[in-house]
Amino acid sequence: MSVVTPVNPPQLPHLSPPPPVTAWPSPDAPLSEGVRVRVLRAAHGDPRAAVELASVLTDRQLTGLDPLPAEPVALAPALLRAHRQEIRALPDATRFLLLLAAADQYPLATHAFLRAVTAARLDIGPLDEAEAAGLAHTTAGGIVFRDPWTRIAAYETAPATDRREAHQLLARVLGGKSEGSRRSWHRGAAALGPSRRLAAELGQAAGDARESGQPALACALAERAAALSPEAAERTRLVARAAADAWRSGDGDRARRLVAATDDGALGGLLALRAGNAAEAFDALLTATVAHGRDNPSGTAVHLLARATEAAIYTGDLRRCREASAVADHLGIVAPGTLEGLAAAFEGRYDDARDELKAAAGRCGPGGDPTLLIHAGIAALLLGDHTQAATATVRAASSARARGEEVTVPQAMEFRAYADFWTGRPRAAEAGAVESLRQAYATGQDNGACHLQAALAMFAAVTGDEEVCRERAEAARSYALARGLGLPAALAMFALAFLDLSTGRYAASAARLRALAGFGPGHGHRAIRHIATPHYVEAAVRTGDTRVARAAHADYDHWARTVRSPDDLALSARCRALLATGEEAVEHYRAALDLHASGTRDFERARTELLFGGALRRLRHRTQARDRLHSALEAFEYFGSPHCAAQARAELRALGERAPSAPGPEDLAARLTAQQLMVARMAADGATNREIAARLLLSPRTIDHHLRGVFTRLGIRSRIELVRLLGDGDG
Repeated sequence: MSVVTPVNPPQLPHLSPPPPVTAWPSPDAPLSEGVRVRVLRAAHGDPRAAVELASVLTDRQLTGLDPLPAEPVALAPALLRAHRQEIRALPDATRFLLLLAAADQYPLATHAFLRAVTAARLDIGPLDEAEAAGLAHTTAGGIVFRDPWTRIAAYETAPATDRREAHQLLARVLGGKSEGSRRSWHRGAAALGPSRRLAAELGQAAGDARESGQPALACALAERAAALSPEAAERTRLVARAAADAWRSGDGDRARRLVAATDDGALGGLLALRAGNAAEAFDALLTATVAHGRDNPSGTAVHLLARATEAAIYTGDLRRCREASAVADHLGIVAPGTLEGLAAAFEGRYDDARDELKAAAGRCGPGGDPTLLIHAGIAALLLGDHTQAATATVRAASSARARGEEVTVPQAMEFRAYADFWTGRPRAAEAGAVESLRQAYATGQDNGACHLQAALAMFAAVTGDEEVCRERAEAARSYALARGLGLPAALAMFALAFLDLSTGRYAASAARLRALAGFGPGHGHRAIRHIATPHYVEAAVRTGDTRVARAAHADYDHWARTVRSPDDLALSARCRALLATGEEAVEHYRAALDLHASGTRDFERARTELLFGGALRRLRHRTQARDRLHSALEAFEYFGSPHCAAQARAELRALGERAPSAPGPEDLAARLTAQQLMVARMAADGATNREIAARLLLSPRTIDHHLRGVFTRLGIRSRIELVRLLGDGDG
């Protein structure tokens, strides 16, 4: 056996506590937003390391096309050199104790330091030197380093012989079945070179970790096993398993680096689905489905087909839905209901679509497969059942967390956002979507982040944040069109159209929605076109163009009557009212409100009341109009939708009634938009504009715009007044 220097333990940032949100130190760096978040994560939240790392990235890494580097010395060489100098200035005994603590904590937390010190009868007195230098301090639980980079330096600075000694000592004191995987880790880290026996031990430990829902641990073990395996084929197999584990644990950069060393088309397709071209992802996943389905038409093949279905959903391409359905039939695989349902809906076979989607939506029990639960949520959304959609997506996120699959959580929240939005919880939806956006970026899922950006554009349109709506929508459409993502591209266009509609720019809204209806795969989406139909009818009627609106409504009404969703039926009745006149319109509005009473889309109910109130005013039914308009105004103020509230006030003024003024400073939640309220609270807590921008994933210019809006709406001039007002009125 040849003697070689042991491979350094792989760096796994996801195993450490998440870094604090830090303002980006160089706002002019040419980074995509996803890379910006991942650079901070790779740098453990240290702005100095982030600047160093950004300065050495290639053009492809800067735009997210290639993964970030792995080794600490490549991440922040100057910072690491400075930390190493501090470590080298310490006595030998102090350095070894810090090495032992570092090996015990990173990249795997093994909690064996104190036992190792006792077993080796080491004197911990030399740790006083580290504490005096401000590098680390001792606690009852062990050593706490000043920061992650000090811990890395303590390990990297040590000679290879000392590292092996530390790992061997830690392995000796780890005992029992529960600590077997970590004992194997240290044994592998202490190895001098390739070892078939150690590779097998680590591979088995990785399998155990995988089965117990610890993909991050499984990744570290499998990758180390690959490094120690003397057989090329076995190394490739272990690297592929490590890549899959890295992906599930949320380390997208590591997964992409590892999968590049394999020929795993399935995992490559999955990574493309979440961060590449959706059409290419579909082709790769469907090819992998066929390959796995020939030998075993269940398990992996079914899972891959579900992922291919997601790719087809993202593109909005009926041809791909049909192709996936044909493959499922050929292999004898039960295709996801979302696939069959979408294909049937796109073809106008609404009865078949309803049955398939209802079957898929019904598979939303607790503790199920997260991917299938997400599909249940999508199916429920398409059926207009937002309560069931919320249940399925929440359960998907919970199941993913229980399995250690952090990568799946933001996927579930992409579709949870729709349910929150339509059921009248835009503030909760926005807060959840912002957090999910950060998770999507951090885990290397820029396609999912694009979808969330589009959803946030929609929330901003509803809550009156015009600048944020345009910024989010522009970012989403620019990214989506480059990668064939028809779903977020269409949703972003819908957000802009709704913004126009709610601010009285009816011709612009109608033009956007007509364009949306004509966009093909990769640029538009039939599901979003369907959702937008009631708004298109309203905009078209306002501009006197009802011919196309009637045809659009006829198709929408056909779907609503097929699935019998109270909300869809209510919106269809509203469209009928808009296309009618006089007392006939009144009857349709009444029917719409009766149907809304059985539904969950409270925001749309308020819009129906607004339109109904306007129609009643024009028919001189003043008392009824007043009641409807006051009800709509109250709802819009509750939802934080100032533009719609302004329309209700304008209608009340047209009745000759003095409309209630906007809420006073004592009611901040109603006076500010959702985005403004978040910005105000962060500013009152002392965050700078740049720090707020980093947290909300917006530009500092937009945050400055928001703060000016906050000051104007609250009638104040400074942050000091904002702190005082929030303390007095917002708790």
